[in-house]
Amino acid sequence: MCLNLLSETEDAYKCSYESILKILDLKKNSDKYVISRPVKDYRSKTWVYVQMRIYAILDMREAHQMFFSYIWVYLKWNNEHIRWDPKQFCGQEYILIPTKYLWIPDLTIEEMTEQDKATPSTHLKIKNSGWIEFRNDEVVESTCKMEVYRFPFDIQSCNISFKSIMHSDSELSLLEYTEDSELTEESRQTIQTQFEWIFISMSERKKTINHFGFNQTVVVYTISMKRRSVLYIANFLLPVLFFLCLDFASFLMSDTGGEKVGFKVTVLLAVTVMQLILNDILPPSSDKIPLIAIYCIGIFTLMLLSLLETILVMYLIDKDQTSTDKKEENQKLIENPEDKHSPLPCCCTGIKKRICCASAAKEDESFPKEGCSSPHTEVSLVMEKVYEELSEMKKSITLLSSSRTEDEKPGYWTRVAEKIDKVFIIFYILSVLLFLSVLFTLWNIDGT
Repeated sequence: MCLNLLSETEDAYKCSYESILKILDLKKNSDKYVISRPVKDYRSKTWVYVQMRIYAILDMREAHQMFFSYIWVYLKWNNEHIRWDPKQFCGQEYILIPTKYLWIPDLTIEEMTEQDKATPSTHLKIKNSGWIEFRNDEVVESTCKMEVYRFPFDIQSCNISFKSIMHSDSELSLLEYTEDSELTEESRQTIQTQFEWIFISMSERKKTINHFGFNQTVVVYTISMKRRSVLYIANFLLPVLFFLCLDFASFLMSDTGGEKVGFKVTVLLAVTVMQLILNDILPPSSDKIPLIAIYCIGIFTLMLLSLLETILVMYLIDKDQTSTDKKEENQKLIENPEDKHSPLPCCCTGIKKRICCASAAKEDESFPKEGCSSPHTEVSLVMEKVYEELSEMKKSITLLSSSRTEDEKPGYWTRVAEKIDKVFIIFYILSVLLFLSVLFTLWNIDGT
């Protein structure tokens, strides 16, 4: 019975992790496993397979040219010091041990600007053939040179490059793990969050660089993304276009008042505010002027020309109006009935005086009875009728002269202003249509 218990204990020990650890002599302070690369001959090269999956596109900051992503990294390499036969240990083909017991490749992300604050993975997977597997998730804050020429219809490509910190390519070499098509499809299945950006594809390539006097192998993962442009169209492009339509509608306003100039200045200031908002979005340095900046500058220039043309037209009309007002004042002085130099009032006044004098003289001789008539009285009545007829003629002449003044053609400068206004409206419409068609064509061609 004791032999059976001993046999069962030995079998249980062989099926435990401790039996493999004892055979391998894995200890925390084992120099063979921790200090240097896991090779028996230092001239042998260590091959490390790298595989990356992107789980989330967290943020893109165009002004700072930063890319934030959440990724999983899978590493695999061979340790020449580790071997065992699974048949001797109840078929165990792998075990999990803490990372502090084995050497791990000193890989880093070349574009990373801040170290991941999350705790790295604490365990390694060891296979009986000596292959070691390591998986770790990271929130990567990396630099990304962005091309904002086609903003907000742009497509960005950001790189995440893996390389060794200390080892040259003769000591440690990196290998890509999968093909681009397979990598893209797997990333589409694993990606969880995209926010403003739509994941398009991911590719990998290997290159050799020479930093600090020795060559190193680098595996570069390129992530391509397309911006969601709907919000930028609704919140930026359309409002600026609406301001342009308001400026065009201002041509229907009268040029004789100051309301038109005030309206155009207000619309121009609104476009200036939109340009300040755009300045906070785009990076301060760029190889090309973005098309959206050209869009704002072009519309601002058209509105400025429209404002200057309105000021010129109002100046010409005001100049013509001033000369017309002077002529009307002179004409009123001539046609004023109270004017002493007017012949018709003098005539009427003289007749009136004669009627009064004749009546006064007659009163000295005698006082006629009521209802009686005399030659002098008849003359005075005739003169009063003549006076009334002359007054009516004077009123008719005044009305005819005023209507003639209203029917007069506009002055010279007013006609010039009207011609300038018509020509500028045609030029304005053609310029807007040509500018917008060329700009949106560039956006569409470069965006496809």
